[in-house]
Amino acid sequence: MTSSTDHPSRTTFQLRELIARGFQFLHPRDARGELAAVVGVRAHDAVIDVVRLHTEDDAVAMRMPADEVNVLSPSRFSWRRHGPATHVLEELLELPDEDERTA
Repeated sequence: MTSSTDHPSRTTFQLRELIARGFQFLHPRDARGELAAVVGVRAHDAVIDVVRLHTEDDAVAMRMPADEVNVLSPSRFSWRRHGPATHVLEELLELPDEDERTA
């Protein structure tokens, strides 16, 4: 018999799909060496997509212009979502590759 922990979660599948689309992931750590977040970044066309996962219930994703100076705390973005990881990742995966505002 297999337990539910033997099966990849929906979030895991979504993260794999982001990797397949070109996202690169970082795993920043706090001063104690503990994982602070999982951060994914993908630059494409004239935009940068960033997702930060702190917990299963706390994720944020943004799409911003490629010339944004601070991608972790942008002053400009064309799309932003915050909430449970599965919902945020689902919406991020549904975004078109090109930002309609820059196309």
